[in-house]
Amino acid sequence: MPTIKRFSSSKLCMYAGDHLPPHFHILSNDGGNALVEISTFAVLAGRVSRAVFVEVTEWAVGEKEFLQSKWNELNHV
Repeated sequence: MPTIKRFSSSKLCMYAGDHLPPHFHILSNDGGNALVEISTFAVLAGRVSRAVFVEVTEWAVGEKEFLQSKWNELNHV
C-alpha cells in the first residue's frame, strides 16, 4: 500500500486495485485505521482519534484533486 503522505502521528495511504468509492486510508501510530471517502471526507469504516483525523483532513482538503488523481492512477480509472 503506497504511502501518499506522512504526518506527525499517522500516514495517508491508498491501495492499488481498491473498491469504490474513491477513498484513502488513515493509519495512525496508535493502531487506529480509518477509510475516508475523497469526495466528502466522510469516514466510511474504522476509527482514528479526532486529532489524527483533523490533521490529515486539513491537509487533504487542499489536495483533493491530487488525491483523486492518485486514486485514479492506482485503480486504472
